[in-house]
Amino acid sequence: MKRFWTSAEIAETEGGFGVALDGRGVKTPARAELFLPTRALADAIAAEWNDCGEKVDPRAMPLTGLANAAIDRVTADRDGFAASLASYGESDLTCYRAEGPEMLVARQADSWDALLAWARRRYDVDFTCVSGVMHVSQPEETVRKLGHAVATLDPFRLAGLAPLVTIGGSLVAGLAVLEQVLPAEEAWEAVSLDDRWQLEQWGDDAEARAALDIRRRDFLAAARFLELLN
Repeated sequence: MKRFWTSAEIAETEGGFGVALDGRGVKTPARAELFLPTRALADAIAAEWNDCGEKVDPRAMPLTGLANAAIDRVTADRDGFAASLASYGESDLTCYRAEGPEMLVARQADSWDALLAWARRRYDVDFTCVSGVMHVSQPEETVRKLGHAVATLDPFRLAGLAPLVTIGGSLVAGLAVLEQVLPAEEAWEAVSLDDRWQLEQWGDDAEARAALDIRRRDFLAAARFLELLN
């Protein structure tokens, strides 16, 4: 799609904050009104539209994409969407540790133990950790309480949480970013630890590095989306 507008501006409405392109309100792909819950998020999305070149590239507009998802996808089935995210608590990345070498084991412990300790305190839960990749069941109460924490979120926060969890494979890390107890960059370092280790050991493969950079970009964009909701 080619650019058809001159400027994007904020349009305050009863339903929240909208973005108008030359006076016409932006709509989602499903043709719903793009109502945003905070002025900060509206400003950032308007900036994406203003910074757009002559041809629209959705990859350069991640905040708009997440807002569209919140309205078109999550709102339509909030409970089902929340349940799909909560299921990551049953096999959280941080509970699966390497059997070796010692340096990797130490790095995982240094990064992931602190995350699990926070979750234990925050949600009054416990975790079962294992060395290797064989599935280990988490305590039923842990799964229930983490699921409840996700189920209480509004559609916009669910939309922002989703990339953190699905890209990183850790519901715990995603919740830590959501609750602003862990900076986004530190969370990314934690969930990408194994991938970065592999690059260190086997050499910096250009294709693998590019894929990792894309994941990092999308992870940090989702974290910024959540921050703008606060």
